[in-house]
Amino acid sequence: MKLYLKYLKIHVQSMMEHKASFFLTMAAQVMTTITAFLGISCLFLRFHSVQGFSYQEVLLGYSVILFSFSLAEMFARGFDAFGSILSNGQFDRILLRPRNDIFQVLATKVEFTRIGKLLQAFVMMLYVIFTSDISWTPCKAAIVVLMIFGGAALFSGLFLVYAALCFFTTQGLEFLNIFTDGGRELGKYPMGIYGKAVLRFFTFLVPLAMIQYYPLLYLTGRDSRTILGLCPLTGFVFLIPCHALWKFGVRHFVSTGS
Repeated sequence: MKLYLKYLKIHVQSMMEHKASFFLTMAAQVMTTITAFLGISCLFLRFHSVQGFSYQEVLLGYSVILFSFSLAEMFARGFDAFGSILSNGQFDRILLRPRNDIFQVLATKVEFTRIGKLLQAFVMMLYVIFTSDISWTPCKAAIVVLMIFGGAALFSGLFLVYAALCFFTTQGLEFLNIFTDGGRELGKYPMGIYGKAVLRFFTFLVPLAMIQYYPLLYLTGRDSRTILGLCPLTGFVFLIPCHALWKFGVRHFVSTGS
């Protein structure tokens, strides 16, 4: 942990060398997601609910997904750039160092410009807490925290899969953005509105609905089963096959020779 904090310090110092670029990039990141918020708001100017979900309830689901995705983007983005790490021979050096390979890849890139997205998600969440009809309890607050970190684990696992496939394709497969950026876009609304087929896919294969939809049913009183509040734990379980795929790729890694 001490070493990782040193890496974070180096990244902060590097970004602060170009403060204007850092803040402009952060503002641009916020603009890409605030349009989604405005889209939701405009929809509810015309309609009062989406499949029975109120404006505040929809915002709760979206803020959780945005918070989770932004955390994963901030701390796990090194996997997104893994194709270049592999092709330029940098991974050869990583394997020679007496530190965990995943740790080193994570530490190569930390995107602090995603702080703007985190703040946007936090503000939306505060708005929901103070304006929604949800009866908040310590248990429900803990479920929201679990949703956020379970979602961050899920998206980090998807970034890890993206990197693991690079061992066999050299370059990253862009279609996986369907599940990362696409998952964030789907999370703008409760995932049950997309139909049973989509809901099943994002329940059993990429368990995004376990992070957002099922806990949301419990938080909003649509389902009284407390077990739904534990569904976000599947985000951490999802890391197990993702890690296995990574280890499989490392075992089949062939040096670039550079």
